[in-house]
Amino acid sequence: MKMITIHQPNYLPWMGFFHKWMLSDAFIILDTVQYHKNEWQNRNRIKTAQGAQWLTVPVTYRFPQTISEVGLAPAPWARKQIATIEQNYAKAPYLDAYWSEIKTLLQQPWQKLSDLNTAIIRLFGRMLGCTAPLYLASEIPVENQDPTGRLIDLCKHLDGTAYLSGSEGKNYLRQEVFEDAGLALYFQAVEAPVYPQLHGDFISHLSVLDLLLNCGDGAAKVVHDMGGWES
Repeated sequence: MKMITIHQPNYLPWMGFFHKWMLSDAFIILDTVQYHKNEWQNRNRIKTAQGAQWLTVPVTYRFPQTISEVGLAPAPWARKQIATIEQNYAKAPYLDAYWSEIKTLLQQPWQKLSDLNTAIIRLFGRMLGCTAPLYLASEIPVENQDPTGRLIDLCKHLDGTAYLSGSEGKNYLRQEVFEDAGLALYFQAVEAPVYPQLHGDFISHLSVLDLLLNCGDGAAKVVHDMGGWES
């Protein structure tokens, strides 16, 4: 079985994003679909002494641009976010192990949101030990505009025999369509784990940055052990 998973390029994704990558034989970043402002593509959460806080990247967006076409607004977002992270994770046990490389990435003069997100995803994936190859949908010659048909064609382009969806896919994906195309359909099954954090009571579903800075080399096992898949 060759398992393919496909996901939009989120900003500073949560650990479940990388769990899907770990379960897969190939990961496709779906940057060819329409962008929706203020979802997970341009923001995510970290933990502060006051609770969860959003980190948002300002964008320049004109309907109906795809994710790969969305630009970044000329604002000092990186400097502000770096200061916020450094302030709130100054006492994180693994700040010194990871932060320099992450900070250098954020400081680069990014022009496109997708380029920024893909670079972060690749970096975090390497830090977590994700080894399956990562592809961009915009670099794969698939033109099918039907949402399900696009997924199937992308999987077939990589000779996939199975597709791994997020758990929410149960609400809208039709298994028979995948079966007719010769693809087995599986759904991610995870439980968000509890791990050591700064700043009081545990908060779930933060950016995986929180996990890395708090757990270091142990972060990969935390992600791996979140769960598996089900049909």
